[in-house]
Amino acid sequence: MKILLAGGGTGGHFYPIIAVARSLRELAERERIARMDLILMSDAPYDAEMLREEGIIFKKSPAGKLRRYFSLMNLVDVFKTGLGVLRALWGLFWEMPDAIFIKGGYAAFPALVSGVFFHIPMLVHESDATPGLVNRWAGRFARRIAISFEDTGEYFPAEKVALVGNPIRRNLIGGNKDEALRVFDLEKNIPTILILGGSQGSQRINDVVLEILPSLLGSFNIVHQCGAANFQSIKQRVGIILEKSAYAKRYHPAPFLSEGDLRNLSQVTSLILSRSGAGAIFEIAAWGIPSILIPLEESANDHQRQNAYIFVKAGAANILEEKNLKPHILLSEVEKLLRDKDKLREMKFAAERFAKIDAAQKIARALIDLALEHAN
Repeated sequence: MKILLAGGGTGGHFYPIIAVARSLRELAERERIARMDLILMSDAPYDAEMLREEGIIFKKSPAGKLRRYFSLMNLVDVFKTGLGVLRALWGLFWEMPDAIFIKGGYAAFPALVSGVFFHIPMLVHESDATPGLVNRWAGRFARRIAISFEDTGEYFPAEKVALVGNPIRRNLIGGNKDEALRVFDLEKNIPTILILGGSQGSQRINDVVLEILPSLLGSFNIVHQCGAANFQSIKQRVGIILEKSAYAKRYHPAPFLSEGDLRNLSQVTSLILSRSGAGAIFEIAAWGIPSILIPLEESANDHQRQNAYIFVKAGAANILEEKNLKPHILLSEVEKLLRDKDKLREMKFAAERFAKIDAAQKIARALIDLALEHAN
């Protein structure tokens, strides 16, 4: 059996693809499917090492962004996308997968066109509350459509849609509290705040956090995923900011947090500050940790803001709009929330109710069923 995975231009697309790929392997082994070949088609591998570890073959298909505004780059990207479609057609001609998983984003467009051309059954997954342009097109041709948020169903034919949530890696669930305390050298008797700015970090969140860092460290441990590109500058700035602080050892910056790090930190974290991509929201929900969400203002279709408000409406989080992301406001929100034990308890239960930790398994099951139907 051969499954093509399409998308992965960002961590928000790539990591759900990895989660689905792992579930495909598990199901194939359980059901004694002799061979499960997985191919990722995208404009870039995002994490080539992880693809090698997972045994996923990478096929490059260039893709230009589909901008809805005037830009000279649109002309360049039309040719880039055309080349990507030709390469995808050639690649699918030789590989001829049994089913295609369209994760969305412009990187998935060449695979979408090629899948339609060869009449290969497709399953589309939409992470966000409002679907992107590629997934809206894909919904017309897909056999099945999986969505993360209930309201997203209005954009697609109802008979094709299933609410499954956003696929998360199961390796993120569980963890060991003692190991988290040891690895990050956390003080045991104070709350820990985990700051996540997305897979690349967030300069805006980083800047505001550093301004209030001395005040935060008086009461909390801080573990801060700040992004690889920001890490060295953060260390230099923190060295000056905390030069005379008695609590400097409570701050733990990291360029990137591994699956094992996140899994263990979930056992000691009292509050998460995060962007509100679907991946982040469903991981936070799976951990059952209260959160303050800071939507990215420039996100496509304003999807981060819409995602966040759905999670807030469920009672699982508070929201702080980026226009209100001021040092004194963030500090006040954090301190007020961590003093309110009843509110934290309610948010924890609401997050757990919102979680859908079996999304990857459901999608993998549907893909295998599509592949078997196609083969027959």
